[in-house]
Amino acid sequence: MTGTTRTPPGDHLSDPRRPTRPDVDPGSPDDPRLRVGEREVARYVLDPALDAAHGPRPYLHPVRTLAGTAVTDALPADHVWHLGASLTVQDVNGTNLWGGRTYVRGTGYTWREDHGRIRHVDWDRRDPDRLEHRLRWCDRDGGLLLTERRRLAARALDDGWVLDLDYTLTAPDDTDVTLGSPATNGRPGGAGYGGFFWRAVAATPPRVFTALAEGEERVNGSAEPWVALAGSTAEGAAYTLLFAGLADGDRWFVRSSMYPGVCAAFAFDTPRVIPAGASRSGRHRIAVLDGHLDRDTATALAARLDRP
Repeated sequence: MTGTTRTPPGDHLSDPRRPTRPDVDPGSPDDPRLRVGEREVARYVLDPALDAAHGPRPYLHPVRTLAGTAVTDALPADHVWHLGASLTVQDVNGTNLWGGRTYVRGTGYTWREDHGRIRHVDWDRRDPDRLEHRLRWCDRDGGLLLTERRRLAARALDDGWVLDLDYTLTAPDDTDVTLGSPATNGRPGGAGYGGFFWRAVAATPPRVFTALAEGEERVNGSAEPWVALAGSTAEGAAYTLLFAGLADGDRWFVRSSMYPGVCAAFAFDTPRVIPAGASRSGRHRIAVLDGHLDRDTATALAARLDRP
């Protein structure tokens, strides 16, 4: 569990009520793994034994390149509630499923007793290269916010591999569900995160770019077809992550200077509503590669992510 620990201005590390980083791995030895051929490329922590303030939820960690380089971070000291690669939203009808403080309009970040949990319910399929299951997004009292069907698959692509994640979130028959973010609740600075979030590792700020933009300031908030994060670990191993798959209205939330992370954000600057009984579906493809890709190579690879 290594990564950057730079503290962003205005973030929330000093409050004594902040839960500490656990001393033990919260996962289970029975957690499923994803494989590409004979290589284990990701562990799926299904039911982490975490304090509610960490936003407990299923997450992928460690995710590795084919050469074995870990490219996710979990429970980092700067943001303990960042859990590898996971699907989560900070504001779901007023419940914080992201973890950490909640951003309150007119007040700022505040510790509140508003944390829920995303729970695994049952398996539909469990193979070495494919996982399909059902989940419940719950409030602090266990009440139902959303149901979910999720599929994760791993496949080879050139000298790397692709994680294919798709999901369908369904609102209860009698309740509209509003998805929000710190930005929709008043935080300035493009903090529109909440969706599929990947906390990466990097010894120094990684390069982030799209086909048309370079750097955090230009990439954050964009709706480009893909975004790449090229970093290096503390041990000097170079890697590139290539993300694709924004739904209509989604935006990329990207950090490189504060910490390394990319999110396909559902509510970047406007709340999103799932009407009662209706569903919202998404699909993301992430290429996990050793080495640093240049823009031309990344562009060519992105065009192939949907192909076998």
